[in-house]
Amino acid sequence: MRSQEGTALRSHGPGPELAVEEISLTAGPGETLVEMRLAVTSQDRAVLGGKQPDAPFTPGSEGYGVVISSSVAETGAGVVLRGEGIGVTRSGLWGRYAVVPDAAVHPLPASMEPATALALLTPALTAHTAVRRVGQVLAGETVVVTGITGLVARLCAAVARSAGAARVIGLAGVSESIALVGDLVDQIVRVDELGQVGRDLPWCDLAVDTLGGPVTSGVLGHITPGGRIALLGYKTGEFTTLDLHQLIGRDLRVLPVNVQRTTLEPGAVGQALADIAPARLRPEVDLLPASRISEVLDRSASGARFLLDLTALG
Repeated sequence: MRSQEGTALRSHGPGPELAVEEISLTAGPGETLVEMRLAVTSQDRAVLGGKQPDAPFTPGSEGYGVVISSSVAETGAGVVLRGEGIGVTRSGLWGRYAVVPDAAVHPLPASMEPATALALLTPALTAHTAVRRVGQVLAGETVVVTGITGLVARLCAAVARSAGAARVIGLAGVSESIALVGDLVDQIVRVDELGQVGRDLPWCDLAVDTLGGPVTSGVLGHITPGGRIALLGYKTGEFTTLDLHQLIGRDLRVLPVNVQRTTLEPGAVGQALADIAPARLRPEVDLLPASRISEVLDRSASGARFLLDLTALG
């Protein structure tokens, strides 16, 4: 067992009010002791406003730190922390140190900055679920991703590429800039203002649709027999037209992606980060010290993307 004294942001009841306190942490069997550096806060406001597992309680469900002691990671290794109830059903990461279950410790790709990993983790897991878990992309396949200018769509393209797709094709609106897409795709096909898909869209084995509406039915006409479409969103419409003769005759599968009902398999976090690392996406992130936690929580409510600097806790 390994113990550590340190400071933490603790809540003593429902609500966003937090206090800095000295606490003692002990890592037992199956647990990892981590020196914390960064934390994500966007998911934690709801926990603070609702029923907490105990009081006082340390929030924080996602973060990054350096391993002090562990049976699953090397001492000094930088790791991403997520899952196993941390910050939800057990004390979380908003402290100078944290004790987490070994299964919540995930490797950080060497080419990835910690802040980038944390900022992209949730959308990367959505892309992982859509492409690998639901779409079950296979090496050598052709994959189409609609709404390619969106962040999740770009991450889907990165995951498909990492999974071995032979070609990745992105769909974008006629007036959309594709400057941020870079080399994530092999071809761009334009969609007109009515959602009509261009005839130059090649046949594909898997389509990942983030748009919905008429785009969905248009893409279905370009999926090879035995292929499938993973439905991830409906930005351009909640309703579409399905040609049943086409679905049955070509044996196409329509697969909804519901991330709330999908349990992440072991290794999913590490796999998702490894998949998107080569894309070298750089999201804009605000880094705020722990002393400004009230401002952080206010920004969380507005949907801003930011991280909490836990090194300032001393």
